[in-house]
Amino acid sequence: MHILTTNRYYSTPLINIHSMIFFRTCFPAILLVLTFFLSFEAKAQSMIEHIPFGPLLDRYESIQQNSVSSLEANFDAIWMAPGLNAYFENTGEIYVPQRADSIFSGRGRAFSLAVQNTRVLAGLGYTSTTGGENVNAAMGYYKSFDNGNTWDFYPFPLDERPPAEANCDGNSFGPPCDAEFIYGGNRYLRTKITVPEQSPPFEVDFFEDTILSVNWASGLLRSNDYGLSWERIILPPSSENKLTPDSLYQWASRTSSGEIINRYDPRFDNNLLGFGLLIDNNKRVWVGTAAGINISDNVLTAPADLIEWRRVSFEPENDSGLLSNWIIKIRQQPDTDRIWLTNWRADPQNRDEFGLVYTDDGAKTFQRFLQGERINDVGFFKGSIFAAGDNGLFISGDDGRNWKKMEQIRSPNTFIKQNSRYYAVAATENFLWVGTSDGIASTSDSGETWQIIRTDVPLRGGNIYQPDAPNVSTYAYPNPFSPARHSLVRIKYEMKQPGNATIRIFDFSMSPVRTIHLSPVPVDGAYEITWDGTDESGRIVANGTYFYTIDTPSGNANGKILLLD
Repeated sequence: MHILTTNRYYSTPLINIHSMIFFRTCFPAILLVLTFFLSFEAKAQSMIEHIPFGPLLDRYESIQQNSVSSLEANFDAIWMAPGLNAYFENTGEIYVPQRADSIFSGRGRAFSLAVQNTRVLAGLGYTSTTGGENVNAAMGYYKSFDNGNTWDFYPFPLDERPPAEANCDGNSFGPPCDAEFIYGGNRYLRTKITVPEQSPPFEVDFFEDTILSVNWASGLLRSNDYGLSWERIILPPSSENKLTPDSLYQWASRTSSGEIINRYDPRFDNNLLGFGLLIDNNKRVWVGTAAGINISDNVLTAPADLIEWRRVSFEPENDSGLLSNWIIKIRQQPDTDRIWLTNWRADPQNRDEFGLVYTDDGAKTFQRFLQGERINDVGFFKGSIFAAGDNGLFISGDDGRNWKKMEQIRSPNTFIKQNSRYYAVAATENFLWVGTSDGIASTSDSGETWQIIRTDVPLRGGNIYQPDAPNVSTYAYPNPFSPARHSLVRIKYEMKQPGNATIRIFDFSMSPVRTIHLSPVPVDGAYEITWDGTDESGRIVANGTYFYTIDTPSGNANGKILLLD
């Protein structure tokens, strides 16, 4: 993996297309445009089993979006990103951050969360456009000391730009184009990060008044005054397995003319690209990068120039080591010293594997699990281990020796789409929570039964994010609908009294395409039916506008769907 430079190399670098795949769908800006290429060989009857049997809730306070990328649990509350929403189990209320304008009404999103007692910390980012492409960018941080009632915002720390007269370019070397730093009494240079692109806070954590934030281009940042001021924490070069203040170090960098220089530069060293973060119960700090795991015993207490690191990386011949170098998520198993890490492939020679590992000896050795599965997060509930991955949710009840993939998640009134991706998992005292590309689900019995929360847009009155939504008798979402990208469209409608309903779908010429007879419902309320874009013979229909009619005991409702590839 390599990173392309910009024409002014003190700016944050741009990642090439291979790295953008490597960067991938785990994060909010990209989560919004995920595509899912599914098989559509199922016959028309196949969707009948997905008809909900109970009414939907119609909430005015709602989660911001269905794709939930990050979860953190605290007492009876589950906090979620990117909308900075929370669900309170005791009351059933959904928290909406109306006093956090950057997220509620602005372009910002929560990329990361940390919660403890009444303190909530969110790392914020947004989507920027650079060179005609969308790029994740850093915005800053929100902190709350009162469980989200009030928020303080702190902008993301960037380096000061060199003066225009410095004429910095790709061959410039040294101040004022580069920044200087001291480590172990020795003076070094580092590339200035002067723009927010490619530095969103992918993970945040805190202990007392010290905040840590890991960011792609900006690496590891530390604040000892809870966000008022920040400093960059130096990580080992990829060529070393430790960093101590009593040694001299060489960081790989080069000028645009090809000259090799000693400069701390994330464009040329994958271990400087921050991604995963954990402050464990022993106050050790674990930082995952694109080149392995870095562990320190004194990040929370030492001056920046005296912080020591031990680094562990993927070794192809070591069958008790990491599965790969790119460390995405780091979690500590409750009441143990066991640290779990999700591994993503990064080896240019393709010798590594996706999967999940844990260490209980401080990263000297690792146990390996779910090899070949791209795992995004890991959580723990009632003695079982849950792994959220691109291919589903996996559970082990025997410390990882055996795993099974959970069946499709269904609640009494809806379901998570079969080919959804699972991004996050966390547990309160009474519930396990799972964040997916199709909503958030919870279970109190380790997956025997589920409840599902999605963005609620009532048929009448809209929700807090869309208070001016018109009153309708039915609507379909997503709309436009693409069978290839969305797999199915949900059609919401109202039953004003118990009984049967029938949905009829027609093409633009009003020729019948599909008829589905719904099972009788016992109570009135809002319901959903899904359509996968197939006709009666199971074939995907052509692009175009489709009309539907829902016949109910109290009358009918009409709507339309724009279907596109």
